[in-house]
Amino acid sequence: MAGMTNKSASMGGTSSIDPGEIARFSAMAAEWWDPAGKFRPLHKFNPTRLAYIRDAAARHFGRDPKSMRPFEGLRFLDIGCGGGLLSEPMARLGAAMVSADASEQNIATASVHAAEQGLDIDYRCTTAEDLAAAGETFDVILNMEVIEHVADPMPFLANCAGMLKPGGLMFIATLNRTLKAHAFAIVGAEYVLGWLPRGTHDWKKFITTREMEEGIAAAGLDLKELKGVSYNPLTDKWSLSNDTDVNYMALAARPGAEN
Repeated sequence: MAGMTNKSASMGGTSSIDPGEIARFSAMAAEWWDPAGKFRPLHKFNPTRLAYIRDAAARHFGRDPKSMRPFEGLRFLDIGCGGGLLSEPMARLGAAMVSADASEQNIATASVHAAEQGLDIDYRCTTAEDLAAAGETFDVILNMEVIEHVADPMPFLANCAGMLKPGGLMFIATLNRTLKAHAFAIVGAEYVLGWLPRGTHDWKKFITTREMEEGIAAAGLDLKELKGVSYNPLTDKWSLSNDTDVNYMALAARPGAEN
């Protein structure tokens, strides 16, 4: 979920928070690490997105993806980190993690779980806007399943992009605003299969691939690739694909010298 709090709004700045979205995910915070709970779809999806992030980032920064800690020396931001399902594996791969979320409940759950695992992750209940205003910079930003939950997606994307170092990478995962996505991600996942609580997604807030391309360009980044992510009900597994009609990931980079 999106890493936004009411702090920015109270300071008079533009905030991308959506209070309804924050409340919805806060109510489920205790279930983040239950693979059979309300976040089961993310647990199923996680291996695919983790492998994509590891391989793409290692390739970009000239690291060996098969090494124990390929991201040693790189600073990562996991914006909208939820319970830390991405933050923990990235920390194990050597990344210096800053992980932000709007929900104090999510941050509390994530912090306790990381401590139990002996992982050093800098969890913060803060906003993309406030991190950017503080001058924070990162080699890699994980912007995964967040942008479709914020109030104003393109300024949010621009704030995130502004925190990338020259040569830095941003991974963005979201849902395409297509009829197919409405059928699969909302009607199917929420109402028929019950994978997610009803109301988890608002189809009107999905981002088309063209909107994503335009937003990335407007934020001063270069789009490296768009990859679809598809679910196979026969194997109960997700995999990368060329079909971006429902779930997709965008890889964008800030021009400049790579580390």
